Amino acid sequence: MITKGVERSPNRAMFRALGYRSEDFDKPMIGIANGHSTITPCNAGLQPLADAAADAIRAAGANPQMFGVPTISDGMSMGTEGMKYSLVSREVIADCVETTVQGQWMDGVLVIGGCDKNKPGGMIGIARANVPAVYVYGGTIKPGNWKGNDLSIVSAFEAVGAIKAGHMSQEDFDGIERHACPSTGACGGMYTANTMSSSFEALGMSLLGSSLMANVDEEKRSSAAASATVLVEAVRKGIRPRDIITRESVENAIALVMATGGSTNAVLHYLAICHAAEVEWTLDDFERIRKKVPVICDLKPSGRYMAVDLHRQGGVPQVLKLLLNAGLLNPGCMTITGRTIADELADVPDHPPEGQDVVRPVDAPLYQEGHLAILRGNLAEGGAVAKITGLKSTSITGPARVFNDEQSALDAILSGAIRPGDVLVLRYLGPKGGPGMPEMLAPTSAIVGRGLGDKVGLITDGRFSGGSWGMLVGHVTPEAFVGGTIALVEEGDQITIDADRRLLQLDVPAEEIDRRRRAWRQPAPRYTRGVLAKFAALASPANEGAVTG
Repeated sequence: MITKGVERSPNRAMFRALGYRSEDFDKPMIGIANGHSTITPCNAGLQPLADAAADAIRAAGANPQMFGVPTISDGMSMGTEGMKYSLVSREVIADCVETTVQGQWMDGVLVIGGCDKNKPGGMIGIARANVPAVYVYGGTIKPGNWKGNDLSIVSAFEAVGAIKAGHMSQEDFDGIERHACPSTGACGGMYTANTMSSSFEALGMSLLGSSLMANVDEEKRSSAAASATVLVEAVRKGIRPRDIITRESVENAIALVMATGGSTNAVLHYLAICHAAEVEWTLDDFERIRKKVPVICDLKPSGRYMAVDLHRQGGVPQVLKLLLNAGLLNPGCMTITGRTIADELADVPDHPPEGQDVVRPVDAPLYQEGHLAILRGNLAEGGAVAKITGLKSTSITGPARVFNDEQSALDAILSGAIRPGDVLVLRYLGPKGGPGMPEMLAPTSAIVGRGLGDKVGLITDGRFSGGSWGMLVGHVTPEAFVGGTIALVEEGDQITIDADRRLLQLDVPAEEIDRRRRAWRQPAPRYTRGVLAKFAALASPANEGAVTG
């Protein structure tokens, strides 16, 4: 194979400076989009994986070309102005992958990422470039431990609310903070990083069994090398991402998200991935899958176990095999290996190991239907996303407590001003209004820490961390900044959240809503220059994935 970009001798001269010999120009050139960074533990362990992939590419008779992509750590920027850059980084990563792969005429690309937006950003770039590709997840962090209890980063956030409420000692607060994150790797529950990496197995774009390995374990390096070998073969066979990313394979990916109780962010990110891959997909498709796929994995944040616990019990392949046998998986979808998903699952046991309760049978699930419900009503004509696991009740009607920013809401929660039955409204936090649609882990964790997780509601045109749980509704569309009804809510208005009826309703007469709408004026944008201003100007609504291109 001769890469188009090096057919002419002037181009070759530049490659010779990198050590290329004449025979190398007949080999495939494989990009490695490397998200290694010492900014965050999610990505600090990626370089050994990238090196293993490069060695495997050479051994398979191809030439690796490594380049960098950025990352923003959601866990470290959460609750700060920096969180507004998180979703923006998804688009930046996608642009980096597309630009480098296309600009350097690469024959294939292996993307390695750790933190949350690395996954969808990489996959969007992969779908745009549409050269043979594979995604390698950097791996999960191992659980921390304090006094016999498993910990994750969410434990530290929830501890803030607990100590403020007088429910926790200073000793335990300090112990949790010091022990929550014991190693490199991404956040350890079925939060956004593990949700997206797991779903990529079901999508066919990552090797089966690879997504829930711990970053520090040797099997993760071996998996990165195996992924690289498979990719070189995919280049030779001409298997492209859009051969794999189809409407049917996306159905498989979302079925896996529902079965594992995954993050609400999967909704936003798969809308964006489908947009890039030119696959028809809407909010209604998530609801269609939710109605038929039960939650069968008892995983944090609302469940008991961590990602490594699921990995020990057969991981994503075991869950997929249960779904396949129940008729809830499309068996004929191609994977990066060139084999179908059913072929790949042929040797996986029909049942998980006995004596465990991380994975339930499909006919004895934790919840009969999926947990990511699409709500509509006069507060969300374009739709909103609710996560309804871990709740005693899936509905609430209560007085609105209105906040135009995250910090004022957090202050009210921590001061004890929020009472059972309240419905918090956090607005002007959407793709354009935030800008960047920041996640609300600090307020939601504070609510849980104060013992109000199933006693109050919270709606926002922003997003939630995969670590959030409770009576939460995000991605409210239209957002406040463009005049959505959420901008018209006043303190004390009655709001109804009803997941069973899939309803998000402002219980105010229509004529009063119309009067408020006529009086409403759009606020000045918070940013007028730089990447946040650029994102605010270009981003589509949340119900279209908040994409910029």
